Amino acid sequence: MPRPKTHDETLRLRLLHRAGELLATEGVRALSLRRLAADVGTSTTAVYSLFGGKSDLVNALYGEGFRRFAARLRAVRRTGEVVADIVGLCLAYREAALEDPHRYSAMFAAAVPGFEPDDDTRKQAMSALEPLWDVVADGISRGVLVDVPADVIAVSCWGCAHGLVSLELNPTVPQGVDFCRTFEPSVRATASGWLR
Repeated sequence: MPRPKTHDETLRLRLLHRAGELLATEGVRALSLRRLAADVGTSTTAVYSLFGGKSDLVNALYGEGFRRFAARLRAVRRTGEVVADIVGLCLAYREAALEDPHRYSAMFAAAVPGFEPDDDTRKQAMSALEPLWDVVADGISRGVLVDVPADVIAVSCWGCAHGLVSLELNPTVPQGVDFCRTFEPSVRATASGWLR
């Protein structure tokens, strides 16, 4: 009779979630494989079996974050109205970040000094934002948006959304800023600024 598989996807995701928490709350020094295994109630053997070493774990954390972002953005229903579609994608971006701020931090805050994702994970990260680029390129080709390279508009809209989310997740931002009220009008104004 075969032994039951204990190093499964559920354990892998639990380890990634805890790794993200440790990075976000205590910094890179807290991310030891021994501590991670103990926190999740498994062995370091399980961590090595699932990820290899620490750099592979961080690469997996980074890649999983972008995989989830990609799924969230691809699930946004398009209306055919360019500004509304850009706003919808930016709102999905914000929701994904707020639901998993630890992973978001690992993806965008250079939580591990010197970390460089491998080539496959880097491509995965870039492809996560393709829905935004697609909407912008479509808007340019239909003459709805100004005729500039799609990167210019997409990065502008992404930068607005990313900046607001980063401020919202930053514990040192003064209290009283209502990001729920601010976010959508801000990204709408940014997107609308690119209309012909």
